[in-house]
Amino acid sequence: MEATAQVLEKNTLEEQNIPQQFITFTVRGREYGINIMSIREIKGWTATTTLPNSPSYMRGVINLRGTVVPIMDLSERFQMGATQTGKNHVVMIVNISSRLMGILVDAVSDILTINQTDIRAVPPVEGSNHTEILSGLVSLEDRMVGLLILEKLFDKNLSFIEGSPAMDESFATANTQIQGEGGLGTDATEEEL
Repeated sequence: MEATAQVLEKNTLEEQNIPQQFITFTVRGREYGINIMSIREIKGWTATTTLPNSPSYMRGVINLRGTVVPIMDLSERFQMGATQTGKNHVVMIVNISSRLMGILVDAVSDILTINQTDIRAVPPVEGSNHTEILSGLVSLEDRMVGLLILEKLFDKNLSFIEGSPAMDESFATANTQIQGEGGLGTDATEEEL
């Protein structure tokens, strides 16, 4: 009985150390990540066709090789203002529950390989519901990356408080906690990731 419990504990620990890959991107100077397995395509910005009676964060739709794909402005979704699109903006085409959706972001940054044990919990911040859209935070050298839960981004019942500094507070609180725990902090190397 005791041996079985030790084997289960060992398997759980090994599963937690299975590296996952995330594509990171920026929105208004903040860095976020999405599991690479959800990404179907990354393409440059193209104009959308606006649909009537859509939420302000839905930019419209594009025709992607015969498939109509709705495009969300992530900056506007987080109530940080609508993105003033230009040639450097990027649309990430993602697969959510067998549906293709597009997310407008400022730029794609990197591909990160992260162990589950390096992902920290999002600290609760009063008056914030950002813990509902972030699965965790990762501290890498001089930056913090928020890992997004895609399904929650497209939940029309989830709203964000306009002008709320809660996301910044969550990032700052988590970074302080990680530094205090001897986490990756500023001493992380490529091999540790």
